[in-house]
Amino acid sequence: MFKSILVAVDGSEGSKKAVEYGAQLQQMSEGELLLLTVFRHHSLLEASMSMVRPSDPQTLDDAMRDHAKEVVNEAKGWAREAGATNFRAFVKGGQPARTIVKFGAEHGADLIIVGSRGIGDLEGFLLGSVSHKVTSLARCPVLVV
Repeated sequence: MFKSILVAVDGSEGSKKAVEYGAQLQQMSEGELLLLTVFRHHSLLEASMSMVRPSDPQTLDDAMRDHAKEVVNEAKGWAREAGATNFRAFVKGGQPARTIVKFGAEHGADLIIVGSRGIGDLEGFLLGSVSHKVTSLARCPVLVV
């Protein structure tokens, strides 16, 4: 069935459901489940205007990466609870939809699973959701949960 299933996660309830579906498909196909969280890189201007405390020298990208690691670790727990037996988790920085599709292509994903509504921002509301963009860009099947 599927050798490699990519599930994009952002910590939302929709992404939890996507992980659960991915885990079920992984068990049936005995393929690999890839969990991916993408954080958006910020420009130096955005970082300089952020509310980073002087006592905390961490850059905005570092803070976003740390949060993404927490999200993907939570997703690993969801996958384990749902019965997935063969999974790996990744964190990438970049524009979410394009990064998801590129990662899927690089890892030979036969299927990409995304939640229908995640934790988006105003840009997502105005320009379209990540799930919609992934369905437009992906060359493999996309399951929107």
